[in-house]
Amino acid sequence: MARLKRIEGQVKGIMRMVDDGRYCPDILQQVAAMTAATDEVSLILLRSHINGCVRDAIEQQQGDESIEDLIAVVRKVIRR
Repeated sequence: MARLKRIEGQVKGIMRMVDDGRYCPDILQQVAAMTAATDEVSLILLRSHINGCVRDAIEQQQGDESIEDLIAVVRKVIRR
């Protein structure tokens, strides 16, 4: 949650920069930082999903379906 709050702050900061008419490369740098932060949240959530849901499914002999679901999730995460 702390990371998400930090991202929320970054978004608000970017909005202020746009409203203030700040220099576009400075805004783009902040957007890149925000994007990196959201990517890190995605990785944390993905790790949690693998260690929880996917592991449980494999232990319950439902690994094939869970792995296919995992691949679909990863595909969504890496697309922009």
